[in-house]
Amino acid sequence: MQDAQVIVLATPVFLGLIAIELLVGWRRNRITYAWSDTLNSIGLGMMSQVIGVFTKLFMLGIYQWVYAHAALLPLSASSRWVWVGALLAYDFLYYWLHRAGHTVALFWAAHVVHHQSEEYNLSTALRQTGSGWLAGWLFYLPMAVVGVPPLVFAVVALIDLLYQFWVHTRQIDRLGWFDRCFCAPSNHRVHHAVNDVYLDRNYGGILIVWDRMFGSYQAELDEQACHYGTRSPLRSWNPVWANLEVYAALWHDCRHAASWGDKLRVWFKPPGWRPADVAARFPKDAFVLGAIPRYAPALPPARRNAATATFAAAIALTTAVLWNAHRLAPLQLAGASAGVLAMLWLVGWISERGESAPATVSTA
Repeated sequence: MQDAQVIVLATPVFLGLIAIELLVGWRRNRITYAWSDTLNSIGLGMMSQVIGVFTKLFMLGIYQWVYAHAALLPLSASSRWVWVGALLAYDFLYYWLHRAGHTVALFWAAHVVHHQSEEYNLSTALRQTGSGWLAGWLFYLPMAVVGVPPLVFAVVALIDLLYQFWVHTRQIDRLGWFDRCFCAPSNHRVHHAVNDVYLDRNYGGILIVWDRMFGSYQAELDEQACHYGTRSPLRSWNPVWANLEVYAALWHDCRHAASWGDKLRVWFKPPGWRPADVAARFPKDAFVLGAIPRYAPALPPARRNAATATFAAAIALTTAVLWNAHRLAPLQLAGASAGVLAMLWLVGWISERGESAPATVSTA
């Protein structure tokens, strides 16, 4: 079965759990959802999966080539220890990719999509990048060199991804000993927070022990409520712009930097670093926690219904594309995928048309 088909089969489970989380939040008077934000987050996940139909062949192709030509000792996919070791190795390498996604501007440009939501709920888990394939594959090549078979690699990658869905919730509190070993909701809430004490912490995918080993662990504090989003808020429901905004900002600074060294450093310095001459010409306001109202354009009933209907059509087309991708001719696949992207863009356009509503704050 194709990865894309597994995602299709898992989607009703994802949506069902989102509905349960929403019901639990309603009963507790702790609503953590906003309609446009939820459509945007799920839509970005759909966009990521549709783009992945084309890019996974590229990434797995590189992995297979390295495995075929450079594997030191090809391992057997029939050994349970190969599977266990591969999952641990993948999670370890994911930690370093994830850490690079917060400490290297080029990798942040891809990863930022996952952090743009100012809410934190299970729909946030589905908010995935469409450009992670550009360089993320580099981090996993050691597994090919060691000899982990491509099939094993693909399966453990999917396991690692699916595990991380449930940790994106505010409805599950601390879990005692589990929090000390595994990535759990409390640990991952810290990761998504922009408070000074929480910023760029807790990168683990399944295991949080990597953070404890390499000095990036931070526990959730009772006295510090998490504030979610990024320090340069997106303030848009456009899913295409969500994927391009940081690349555009980096290109702007690169183009205007006087020094050739700075033109290169822009891409590899930590996120937020800017050449002195560019920062002087194009200053940005300093980040102040809570100073910018949450992005919440008003969505009258007619527009809400139009956005929802368009989104439902996009889900139907996405399902058809993912389930049948391996059967469709290239032009059919490209056309259907372009249709999905166009509908998701339209959902964002409809959702942005109102005047900004007063900022709302979800209870944590």
